[in-house]
Amino acid sequence: MELRFGEKEEALRGEVRSFLTEHLPQGQGATDGFVDDFDFANAFNAKLAERGWIAPAWPTQYGGLAASIYEQMVFAEEFGYHGAPDTGTRGFGVGMIGPTLIIHGSDEQKARYLPKITSGEHVWCQGYSEPGSGSDLASLQTRAVRDGDDYVINGSKIWTSGGHHADHMFTLVRTDADAPKHKGISFLLIDDIKNTPGLEVRPLINMAGHHHFNEVFFEDVRVPVANRVGEEHRGWYVGMTLLDYERSGIGTTAAQRRILEGLTADLREGAPEQRARHRTALADLVIANNVAKYLGYRIGHIQASGQVPNYEASVVKTFQSELGQRIHNWGVNYLGLGGQLTPSEPRAPLDGDFPEGYLLAVPSTIYSGSSEIQRNIIAQRGLGLPRS
Repeated sequence: MELRFGEKEEALRGEVRSFLTEHLPQGQGATDGFVDDFDFANAFNAKLAERGWIAPAWPTQYGGLAASIYEQMVFAEEFGYHGAPDTGTRGFGVGMIGPTLIIHGSDEQKARYLPKITSGEHVWCQGYSEPGSGSDLASLQTRAVRDGDDYVINGSKIWTSGGHHADHMFTLVRTDADAPKHKGISFLLIDDIKNTPGLEVRPLINMAGHHHFNEVFFEDVRVPVANRVGEEHRGWYVGMTLLDYERSGIGTTAAQRRILEGLTADLREGAPEQRARHRTALADLVIANNVAKYLGYRIGHIQASGQVPNYEASVVKTFQSELGQRIHNWGVNYLGLGGQLTPSEPRAPLDGDFPEGYLLAVPSTIYSGSSEIQRNIIAQRGLGLPRS
């Protein structure tokens, strides 16, 4: 069974697919969210901005297309399948801080920041996790003390994706050390982070050898009070609004489908005995990815019906991230010794994507909420089980 959208959505799909085929030469896409060529990704976002495609979900008064949920799903699927690269503009700017400002931002903040997001000019990063505060984010300790019209920030953040490319950051800081941990937090916007005195971004190299993450240090960093979003000490609730926009899943499933298509083509060209040995296991992965696809469609249906996904999003995130690890694990082993060859090796099968993909899939069950946390959400909110 192949579910399809209506004629309008499928016409849009054809238009988006043609655009991506034209503007994404083979090898220029992103792999598991990692951008190999920042300049290319920046230029790609500029082309999207020319078409008004940077923020299709946003209301038109903020530079969006006011696209329906199903139209948004089409964009997400095609971008994911074709590996559309990003700089942080779409992921953090459009998908996270933009919707948060639309809901909680002042008129001045909306006028100042939203047009720069939809034009692709501003590149954002997220300052949430800290060395001692990841899954338990409300335990964060980075302090911001009010000093006249400024906050003075001291502390550090970690796992800041794309922080070395970004020029803006949204962050959670503790502004009341004596309040209960969820109530003493404020949400701040930091401008021009590359030239902010006292703010230092240091690289973290992941085990695939890529520089994607960073740690960020604040030493007496001054941020105007005007850059606070929402009320002082109530930034936790602003931040949680933001996280409602962080998890989708349609694009991830589409990207995994392309990986499986590559494995299928490789197996089809193999010897008969090889096909007989591996076809069933590969079929299981394809079926599982179709399950993930339709779980994602379920989220879209819930949203299109005017409801808010809850534990359903946790189901998708857990299933997809663990499936991604299974796919890359199987692919590396299926390819044998050649599966260890990286893209720099001309003889690498399937362009050498699998060794790096395997390593990059490892943290997928940790970021955006670990599998353990997601299962707790499913148990409590979905199954009605008591807290342990």
